[in-house]
Amino acid sequence: MSDPAPQTGVRAPVGVDTTRASIARVYDATLGGKDNYEVDRYVRDRVAEVAPRQSDVARMNRRWLHRVVRYLAGTVGIGQFLDIGAGLPTVGNTHEIAQQQNPAARVVYVDNDPVCNIHGRVLLERNEFTHFVPADLTAPQTLLANSEVTQHLDLTRPLALILCGILHHVDDDLDPAGIMRQYIDALPAGSYVAITHFYDPADGGEAHEMAIELQRRFTEMGLGSGWYRTREQIASYFGDLELIEPGLVELDDWWPMGPALRPRLTEERLLLGGVGYKSGSSNGVVTPLRRRATEDDLSDPPERIG
Repeated sequence: MSDPAPQTGVRAPVGVDTTRASIARVYDATLGGKDNYEVDRYVRDRVAEVAPRQSDVARMNRRWLHRVVRYLAGTVGIGQFLDIGAGLPTVGNTHEIAQQQNPAARVVYVDNDPVCNIHGRVLLERNEFTHFVPADLTAPQTLLANSEVTQHLDLTRPLALILCGILHHVDDDLDPAGIMRQYIDALPAGSYVAITHFYDPADGGEAHEMAIELQRRFTEMGLGSGWYRTREQIASYFGDLELIEPGLVELDDWWPMGPALRPRLTEERLLLGGVGYKSGSSNGVVTPLRRRATEDDLSDPPERIG
């Protein structure tokens, strides 16, 4: 179990192999789900030795997704969503939030792990506006031309592209910025791109040291991926999109549901998120932040307990 993991990330989906940790299953284990195995819980536990509240980070990521989707489907009026690297279905999926705002909102989930696709298709077999598609996020042109994607989404109309917690599993040799450039170039004007990503402050402080050790544990202790990158690297994934306020920030700084009830944990500072907007013209220059939301637009209702 302690042997270094091969560098795989999104390159080689694990599928039903229970001897290798899976990105989706480790995330499920971190959220307290049941669709995981001992090998996945091993990675979760090694991470928890450094970041005991990493499960709070996973839930924070979900709350951010909920606020973003609610804003895009409700206030902005986006009616179609492409959620890449969707993983295993859990509570509060993209389609559930979007269709609360617009029952006819179309959502296509994409993942290259066959187990995720099996679970997703079973869950969604009675939802005519939501579909799960097997495809590889590192091949944008092929993914966007996939007949199952084009059958359900009109790629000539504005849509929301969501990559929530997946790009940090794309290694540098695959050129995540280049991959995102292809997606952004293909999106019609009026579209939005939402990204969250592991963050390394690279300032020599406590948070930086934690990021370095967490990266080592993710990449070398069973999962084979999970890279913490600088703010500049993460910002490059938005290309020339216009970042809506408040920009690329720690997740609980992106239109939170209310005031903080406790000091922010170090591990909670190591995830950044932002939403970019593709305007009608693109000149290769990042435009200033644009106010497109209010607290009323984005506020998240309290999570149900029990």
